[in-house]
Amino acid sequence: MSSSYKCFGIADSRDLANPAPCDLVKFSGLLLMWLAAWYLGYLVAALVPKEAITRSIANLQDIGKKPMLRAPVPKRQKCDHWSPCSPGNYAYRILSGGGKVKMAKICFEDELLISEEKGSVGRGINIAIVNYKTGKVTSAKFFDMWEGDHSGEMMTFIRNAPEGSLLLMVTHDDGSTRLKNDAKKLVEELGSKEIQNIKFRSSWAFIAAKGFKLPDNIQKEKINHSDKKKNRYDGWPAEIQIEGCIPRNLI
Repeated sequence: MSSSYKCFGIADSRDLANPAPCDLVKFSGLLLMWLAAWYLGYLVAALVPKEAITRSIANLQDIGKKPMLRAPVPKRQKCDHWSPCSPGNYAYRILSGGGKVKMAKICFEDELLISEEKGSVGRGINIAIVNYKTGKVTSAKFFDMWEGDHSGEMMTFIRNAPEGSLLLMVTHDDGSTRLKNDAKKLVEELGSKEIQNIKFRSSWAFIAAKGFKLPDNIQKEKINHSDKKKNRYDGWPAEIQIEGCIPRNLI
């Protein structure tokens, strides 16, 4: 068999004892390729400025060091609103309790008036009174409607609120069992459309004004009744909330 065939890997038994001449050819080819690569690298190094090479290497190294671009964190708004109130408005948010663990909250101008953190929340109906002109809370209290007789006490608290006050109300747990009809009537006179419908463990939130009128286009009230088939918690409905912005020039 000729050596040309051997260089293509075609060999017979006689070639096993004698190395093929093409091994030298392959080695020579590899040597020429190495020399060509070396010479090409030498030319690049000679023709391209050293500063450019150094800069390219540094840029490659910096790729892994550069921080990833991330979207900016949204700015927190007053009372955790999704969007801010316009200048000249008060922000409010009223959140009812949920089950045994989630306590009710009343927030006004980013201040928690009723909350677990402040130790001012309790079972029953929670009420905060705010001076409309100053935007500051003047009084906050809860009235247990499961044990004791606090319905009349709640009526006195509401009646003592000065003219020009905002009243923010919310339930935690049960706010109806010992709530008497005359108390319901008083809250109804403030503008509530749901207080007469409140039931055992209903989630209820309400905001009212004393001595002036709130705009028609803001959230003033919401209720969610306990229903064994729909309750989020065992024996309690899902919490509800109302929120919005109140103009500061109503009076």
